[in-house]
Amino acid sequence: MTIEINLLPWREAQRQRRSKRFYLALALVALIGLGGGYGMTWYYGQQLAAQQQRHTLIRERTAELDRDIRTVSQYESELETLKRRIEVLQALQARRPQTVYVFNALTSSLEDGVHYASLQRQGDRLRLGGMADDNRRVSAQLRALEASPVFDVPVLSEVEAEEGERRFDLSVDQHMPGDGGETGKKEVAQ
Repeated sequence: MTIEINLLPWREAQRQRRSKRFYLALALVALIGLGGGYGMTWYYGQQLAAQQQRHTLIRERTAELDRDIRTVSQYESELETLKRRIEVLQALQARRPQTVYVFNALTSSLEDGVHYASLQRQGDRLRLGGMADDNRRVSAQLRALEASPVFDVPVLSEVEAEEGERRFDLSVDQHMPGDGGETGKKEVAQ
């Protein structure tokens, strides 16, 4: 008696089971690969979006800082303008009483027989034009101006005789009372 064993269908069934398992494992690995690829793509997309948000925030903050810098520079330029204006106003305020001192000194030093016809001011220099009865009165007027604490040594530039009087032109530097340069100039003149 011979037993015949048919191995072929068993081998065929085993081969089919292995093929099914292989294809199932292959499909499972493909799904895992696709899921991992999608996951990596999603992760890098999220990282890219977060980085873009950071860049956008940095750009916005940079724009704000640029606006603030422009505002500060405008304020600084306005501050410089205001400082210059304040300096001009302080200079004008300091020179304001000087006109009063000059006119008071001119009237207190005015000699009898002398009167002024013109007065011009250029900085600290005064140019005076006037009339006097004679040359002696012109000389007395020059000495009176020199003796005043507001004026430096006067310089006579012209004397002319007109209709019995003497027309004269002179220039003199003025000083504010208490001015540091006043005492030194007066000592040199004496």
